[in-house]
Formats: sequence, C-alpha cells, structure tokens
Amino acid sequence: MLFDELIETIARRMEEGTFIKGTISQPRYKSTGLGKVKLKPVQIKNDMHIQFEYHYDRILKHDNVKLEDIRSALQQQLEQFKQMQAEFTDENVHIQLTKKFKVSWKAEKAEVKKVVNLSHNRKKNYLLDEETPYPFLIRLGVQSQEGKVKKQKYDKFRQINRFVEFIDDALAHLPKDRPVRILDFGSGKSYLTFALYHYLHVEKGMDIRVTGLDLKKEVIEECNRIAHDLGYEQLEFLVGDINDYNDETAVDMVVTLHACDVATDMALARAVKWCAKVILSVPCCQHELFSQIESTALDVMLQHGLIKERFAAIATDSIRAELLALVGYDAQLLEFIDMEHTPKNILIRAYFTGKKANDDKLAKYIAFREMLQAKPFLENELADAGYLKTD
Repeated sequence: MLFDELIETIARRMEEGTFIKGTISQPRYKSTGLGKVKLKPVQIKNDMHIQFEYHYDRILKHDNVKLEDIRSALQQQLEQFKQMQAEFTDENVHIQLTKKFKVSWKAEKAEVKKVVNLSHNRKKNYLLDEETPYPFLIRLGVQSQEGKVKKQKYDKFRQINRFVEFIDDALAHLPKDRPVRILDFGSGKSYLTFALYHYLHVEKGMDIRVTGLDLKKEVIEECNRIAHDLGYEQLEFLVGDINDYNDETAVDMVVTLHACDVATDMALARAVKWCAKVILSVPCCQHELFSQIESTALDVMLQHGLIKERFAAIATDSIRAELLALVGYDAQLLEFIDMEHTPKNILIRAYFTGKKANDDKLAKYIAFREMLQAKPFLENELADAGYLKTD
C-alpha cells in the first residue's frame, strides 16, 4: 500500500462512520515535543468531526477536524510518526511507516462487530450537572430560576466545570486534618471563586476558608453581597493588591486567573513563599518578555511582531512552569478551555513536592533564558527571596 492510499483508506472509513478510535505514535522528530496523537469521532452540532488529541510532555491540546479536511490533517500527522493503531467496527489495524513512507498494514478481524458510540459527546458528564439547579449559578445569572443553563451562558458553564475538574484533581494534595486556606488573587466577578467554594464546601463537605482579592471596590462589594445571600460564611472578598497582601503566613491553595502581566508572577512568588500545596494560574497579557527578548537565533520569528508576541507569551508560561519546578513543584501547562472561546487558555497547575530540581535542569533553564537574553520577573522574585540561585 502506498502512503497516499493509506490516507485515502482511513479517510474513507471515517466518512463511512466505521472508525472508532486510533493512536498515532512513535514520533520521527523528538524536537517537536509531540509524543502521540489520539483520534476519535465526535459529533458537534449534528456534524461529524474527528477529534485530534495532541499529547506533549506537559501539555494536552485538542482540535476538532471536519471530515472534509480530514485527509490533509491525517497526512500532516502521519508524516511525523512511524506507526498508527486504528480500531474500526469490524477490525483492528496496526500500521507501520518506514523512513521512506512504505506502508505495512496488518489487520485483525474483530470477533464481534463493534458500534461507534457518540452518546458521550452529546451530553458531557460534568461534575456540576447541567440539569441540576445550583443557587450560586442562579444568583450569578448562569442558570435560570428553574435551574436551566442559559444559552448565552453555556460557555461560562463549560469554563466553570473545567475549573472544577482541576479543583477535583487537586483534592489529594490538600490537608485533611485541618481547615484549608485558599486565596484567589484577582478574583474579578468571581464565577470560579464561588464554584470553588461550592464544590469543596457544599459538595465535598470540606472545612475551608476562601478569600478573593481584587482592586475593583464595586465588584468586591457585589461579591460579598452574593456570598452573604448564599450563606457562604467562610468566603470573603477584599479590596487589595497582590503585592501588598501580607495577612497570611501559610496558604494551602493559591488561585490566580487572568492576572495581568507580572501580577501573575507576583502571585506565583507569594504562593512559593507560603509553600502552597496547590497553585492554579491562568496568566494574561504577558508583556514582560516581549520587550526583553533579543536572540539572533530566533530572528526569523522575532522579526514579525505578531509572532514575537505569541512566542513571548508561550516562553513566559514555559519559564514560569520551569521556575516552579526548580523550587520544588510538579508543574504542568494544561489546556483550560477551548481556543474558540478565548486565547487565554493555558493553565499552570503546580503541586508542591518539596523536591528541588537537579543541576542539569537548572543549567537547561539558564541556557534557555540566556538564549532569550531575558531576566524574568518571577526569577528575580524567587532569587531575591532566597529560593533560587541562577547567577
């Protein structure tokens, strides 16, 4: 079988509706960081798509490809890998690709014909069920008085549920024998702060004390009114700046969502100082490195302002995760919500382990930072506090 025939065969089976799932693996080029790609059919607004799930070292990304575009998408991925496992309704197939893209196709008939099940795509199994009335969602205008998610607020409902998933994943890292202290820097209108309190206190029965901090007095006053109306006695909102908040000596979880530019770094540095067990941060407006980056090796990219801006943002978040790893955290960059809803979709999740990185990892970080000729704000903060030595 030729490479073009392989693409056509898989695409045709996807169009016929006999494709169940697949995994493309064994990358040809390690430099891309992409380890494997998982595929499955999904139904979106009555149209069939193939979802590509990209597995990087610390990042998981998704892309839903229309069937009319599937051939080019398959070709682009299969050119980067050496094998594919594909499951169809009537057989399982193992595909090998040589260096010159010669195709080996080995099929094994299924003992029982399988059925493509798309039911899980029609209604997601959310931790907060979309058919259940939640007082905080009704009060915030996400649900109607009858408990139905409002059509114009469904994206917000999805975002809240995605955040609750991260909270649920973090449960094992929070203390069980005492009240849990949580701070939310830059809480804004506090949809996610209320969701956090509801899930941990109301649904999980945990003893928690949560403080939301923001600079907008009117917003803080409204959030406090809502917390009072809901009877959320251990949830408070204060007017204040991240850098000036010194009321705590120890915090278990630090949340910072869309704090602008180095305000994110201030919150991360404060979390490290408190030895926070869990950090959840969605950065915003990363301008700092944009003005610092100077690298001849990257001139092909950096000569374009738009590309430089995007690269600076990605580099900033990568540096933040690496710095947290250097001072004792297991840090990952994860997809928060789909790109179609907001470009601010990277979440930094860090769990405290106390295990400092070795000299090799530190050297790699320094080499990257020196290539950019930058001195990140978070590095300065951690170094000044004595948590890190990079000079």
